Amino acid sequence: MPAVVRGGRRQASRGPAPRGPAPRKGGGRRAVAPASGVPGKLAAIGRLDLSPRAVVLSIAAGVLVLALVMATGSRAEKLGGSLVEAYGSGTAALGLKLKRVRIEGAGETVRPQVQAALGLALDAPMTTLDLDAVAERVRTVGWVREVRVVRLYPDLLLVQVAEHDRLAVWQDGERAWVIDASGRPIPGADAGTHADLPLVVGQGADAAAPAILPLIAQRPRLASQVDALVRVDDRRWDVLLKNGGLIRLPAQDQEAALITLDGLDSRRRLFDLGFELVDLRTPGNLVIQGGAVGSTARPGEASGASA
Repeated sequence: MPAVVRGGRRQASRGPAPRGPAPRKGGGRRAVAPASGVPGKLAAIGRLDLSPRAVVLSIAAGVLVLALVMATGSRAEKLGGSLVEAYGSGTAALGLKLKRVRIEGAGETVRPQVQAALGLALDAPMTTLDLDAVAERVRTVGWVREVRVVRLYPDLLLVQVAEHDRLAVWQDGERAWVIDASGRPIPGADAGTHADLPLVVGQGADAAAPAILPLIAQRPRLASQVDALVRVDDRRWDVLLKNGGLIRLPAQDQEAALITLDGLDSRRRLFDLGFELVDLRTPGNLVIQGGAVGSTARPGEASGASA
């Protein structure tokens, strides 16, 4: 029965040991060959010194090697870079190369900007692509709110983009910005190419727009007539209509004022007949001026001009 390795030292089998030749005269012994069937390398394992002293020396040697690597500084980094490069080249040789890039969530305006920001070369090793660096470059595109980059083997890189929501164009003086759903300007967005968005004008209009614009959007008859919303003293809104009419909203309870306007339109066909001014700033003191609506006052309503 062959010898086995146990506990780091070679143990003899339980069978009777074969008799060797008689010792030679003079007390010397002939060297005994390894037992039949045990490879020389496996037999060498049994001769490893795993004593506590040897373990301590091995640990000390490992610490010394680590200190030398750290002390080399940039040379260690170059060595690591070379190993990564060699690994990437090896996996690329197996077919793990970048062949396709798929961009999801980006509109026609944003897609070309995302493609330009990727900074990728086809046939680059898939295994060594720095996904965090790719995502960081995509985030430099002003339209991009969130980005996720996924490696799909063997050759596809998936770039998932979430854009900022376009709420309105904000004009303050001679400058204009596209603002998102929170009222913040979107970097790199060209306000001149978004005539389809509502226009809000004046200081503070950007911050106040997220509250008023959904209320306007809930009223299609009013929304279709709006030309711009002008912020007055950063307190309230004047709504300018496409036909030249003006609606003055209060600083507080804007939704209640718009509900009153809905009632006027329902009873008097306000938007069909037209008007010059509807003043809703003071609850219970409604002012309607001009147009074919007439100036008949009702309970809680007044007619004529108002300062």
